[in-house]
Amino acid sequence: MPVEMSRAPARTVFINGRFLGRPVTGVERFAGMILNEIDSTLASAQAGRFVVLAPQGVARPAGLRAVGFQNVGSRGGHAWEQTDLWRASKDGVLVNLCNSGPVLHGRQLTVLHDALVYRHPENFSRAYGAFHRLLGRLLAKRANLATVSDFSRQELAKLLGVDAARIGLVPNAVDHVLGVEPDFSVLARFDLQTRRFFLFVGSPAGNKNLANAIRAFVALDRPDVALVMVGGAASTFAKSLLGELPPNVISTGRLSDAEILALYRKAAALVFPSIYEGFGIPPLEAMALGCPVIASDIAPVREVCRDAVIYFDPYHVASITSAMRDVVDETVDLAAVRERGLARTHDFSWARTARQVLAMIAEIDRGNRITNRTSAGFHP
Repeated sequence: MPVEMSRAPARTVFINGRFLGRPVTGVERFAGMILNEIDSTLASAQAGRFVVLAPQGVARPAGLRAVGFQNVGSRGGHAWEQTDLWRASKDGVLVNLCNSGPVLHGRQLTVLHDALVYRHPENFSRAYGAFHRLLGRLLAKRANLATVSDFSRQELAKLLGVDAARIGLVPNAVDHVLGVEPDFSVLARFDLQTRRFFLFVGSPAGNKNLANAIRAFVALDRPDVALVMVGGAASTFAKSLLGELPPNVISTGRLSDAEILALYRKAAALVFPSIYEGFGIPPLEAMALGCPVIASDIAPVREVCRDAVIYFDPYHVASITSAMRDVVDETVDLAAVRERGLARTHDFSWARTARQVLAMIAEIDRGNRITNRTSAGFHP
C-alpha cells in the first residue's frame, strides 16, 4: 500500500538513472530494485517530486508510476554525470545508487557498494582505477555516503577518512527472485537433467577467486558431478587457466534470470569462493531458493550469511574441495543448511532498504547529515 513520507520534501528528488543504460550486475540490480520500491511506496501526493534523470537514448523503465523520467544533456558516461546531471539536479536532492555522482553537487546521497577499487586495484585498468579512487575521495568530502554492509562501511571509513557513523547502511536484498518463474529448459540445453552439479554465478574477476574453485573441483575427481559457471567471461578465463575445459566443467555464458533461478533450484550447492566482497548477492539468492551454499570464510559473507552456509578457506584449494565433498557425499545435514538459509533471507527486504533510502533523503532535504541511525532496521 502506498504510504506518505513523514515529511514532504521541499525540493525535487532526482535519481541518477545512468545505470539504466548498462547491463545488469549486482550494482544495477540494487539500483533497479530501489527505484521500483520507491516508485511503489510513494503516495500520489509525492508524484512528480521524484524524477529519474538519464542520458539521451536511455529508455524510461516500464512500470514507473509515481516517479517521473527525463532524458537530459548531450554527453554520456562520467562526463554526463559531472556536467549534465549536475546542472539538471543542482536545485534538488540527488540520489546516486551506483558508486558515482557529480562532485560539485552539495546535496546528494551516493551509495558506494564496496572498497574494491582500493583493495584490489589489479581488477581494473590503470585509468579506471585512478579515476574511481579519486572520485570516491572527492565524494567523501561532498556527499552523504551509504553502503550495503557494515564490512563495507568500516572499509570505506578507513580508506576515505570518514567517520563510520556518517555512512548509512542500505543492504542488498533477495525478494526479487521470488517473482520469477524458473526456466528449466536450461537444464536440457547443458545436459543437466539428471546430473548433480555445483554452481558458480559471477565474473572471473580476481577477487571472485574462480581459479581456486576450479582447481578444487578438479581435485574432487568426481566424473558424475559437474561444475557449472554462469557469467559472460567465465569460459575464456577457465580455458586460459586449464587449457581445454574438462568435460564436467561447463561454462554457460550469460543467462536470463529465469534460467539462473532454474540452476539454483537444481544445483547441489552454490560455490561462492570470493576473497573480497562488499556484500555478495548470489548466496542470498541461492538460500532463498533452497540451494545450499558453500562459501568463503570472510567477514562480509559471515555478516550476511551467519550460520546458514558451509564455510571454507578460500586461499586453500583442499579446504574448498573438502566442502564440495561434504555436499556430494552428504556428510553434512543439507536439510538443516537449507532451513537456516531460508530463515536468514527473511531478514532482507528491498522494501525495507528503500524505506531507509527515503529516510536518508528526508534528512538530506532538511539540511542534515545522515547517520547510521537511519539504518536501524538491519542488524549485521
